[in-house]
Amino acid sequence: MIDMKGADLALLVSLDVLLEEANVTRAAVRLNISQPALSAQLVRLRDLLGDPLLLPSETGRGMVATERALQLRAPLREALLGLEKTVREPAVFDPASAQRSFTVAANDNATAILGLGLARTFEAQHNASLRLAFRNADPEQVVGQMERGEIDVLIAGSRFLPPALKSRELISDVFMLAQRKGHPRGTVPPDLASYCALQHVIVSNSGGFHGFIEEHLAALGMQRQVVLSVSSYNLVPLMLASTDYVCALPLCLLNRFSDTLDIFPLPLAKLGFTLSMAWHPRSDNDAGHRWLRERLMDEAK
Repeated sequence: MIDMKGADLALLVSLDVLLEEANVTRAAVRLNISQPALSAQLVRLRDLLGDPLLLPSETGRGMVATERALQLRAPLREALLGLEKTVREPAVFDPASAQRSFTVAANDNATAILGLGLARTFEAQHNASLRLAFRNADPEQVVGQMERGEIDVLIAGSRFLPPALKSRELISDVFMLAQRKGHPRGTVPPDLASYCALQHVIVSNSGGFHGFIEEHLAALGMQRQVVLSVSSYNLVPLMLASTDYVCALPLCLLNRFSDTLDIFPLPLAKLGFTLSMAWHPRSDNDAGHRWLRERLMDEAK
């Protein structure tokens, strides 16, 4: 077996030109190096391959390739051309034929807003080898998971994105108040005091009863009654439909339930909601990853 540890790309390129020119002087000119430097490379190649490769011609003009050199010429040229093509030509991603799985980390709110349309986009490729997975994100682990290729894209509120990731805002929305149709309080938007007197549902992964709206109310010297905490955004419409509780949620999510819920502006200064996607810099130029990000941007339009 040949020990290739002594070979580098420049050495193999020199061998390719030497075999084509069969003349050290002309080959050195093409390679833009000195003749002594190329002669030294030829010595290294002879040692590496265990063959003289090129011998002085009996006519005194040029050199003659050995049988070993003739065997190497075509496959070496093919290998170098293939490497050049790989390096110079950008990778192409064809979703209709690609064999690839993408993983998106998002909570159920983001999945409901953007994931359903993304799933339809994948389905439209008619390619069972193009797969999509949604999973929950652990803020403490997500950067490392992206470095290892376990997660491709994180979709989350813009203020929750790790600074080590690249990001782009997808959706800008507002929080609105929702209650079931036929709620006994009627359909007049509540003032601040009436809002605080209602019984509220909150979404919390930890089962807590304190959210960012509590901070806004505290600044006004007010407090609302949070009586129910759930871990999933998509549970809230079910809870509201069968109780007299109310909840503040992003309008883009509530619009999906407008047939069962009444929606009102909050009696607070406009509370914004942004949803962004984030990805690791290692994936920035990957053609498949770029396709996925473009599809998410399409869904956010």
